[in-house]
Amino acid sequence: KITHEARTKEAFDWPGYQEYWYPAKRAGYSGTAILTKKEPISYKEGIGIEKFDEEGRVQTMEFEQFYFVNVYFPNANHELSRLKYKLEFNQSLLKYIKKLEKIKPVVWGGDFNVAHQEIDIARPKENEGNAGFTKQERADMTKFLGSGLIDTYRLLNKNKVQYSWWSYRFYARDRNIGWRIDYFLTSEGLTKNIKQAFIRDDIFGSDHCPVGIVLKI
Repeated sequence: KITHEARTKEAFDWPGYQEYWYPAKRAGYSGTAILTKKEPISYKEGIGIEKFDEEGRVQTMEFEQFYFVNVYFPNANHELSRLKYKLEFNQSLLKYIKKLEKIKPVVWGGDFNVAHQEIDIARPKENEGNAGFTKQERADMTKFLGSGLIDTYRLLNKNKVQYSWWSYRFYARDRNIGWRIDYFLTSEGLTKNIKQAFIRDDIFGSDHCPVGIVLKI
């Protein structure tokens, strides 16, 4: 007899990859995961701050030439009830990233839950002040980039309009009423290594679509 647990493990197993799962304490709420074919030198969960780490939002892998940081940013929520929490997370995470950069370059990717500029959102005027497009969240994204980090997609696709997330409501994806809220940022020292930065909006199965980069190290 095959148990439900065995079926679940089989369904979520990727042969050839090492799997690293970091769930939130609150089941089903948030969490992150990394699949890698290359074994990291080291692996770490969280940033050492309990109120953020209990939500399973940050994973760090060290490789020979860079750190890879996988992040799921908090959502500010429709009534901005978690905006303060998110801004505190942003500040703490940037400090963490800059500490890593003192050792080696960083590749930082995930769902940032913010559309940085008007080009990154289909309806900027209607969404001004809404979660994911508040002045504070956008200013923090500007701060990330001003600290020496590179938005890889915008580096290689300067004026291209493409989104990575669409609401399930009002046929938003069919109408391409979307947001670009998923990013890969890298340290400036890796700029020459960025060969591709892409959004695969042709792939379905979620309210997000895959985003990615190709680095030649």
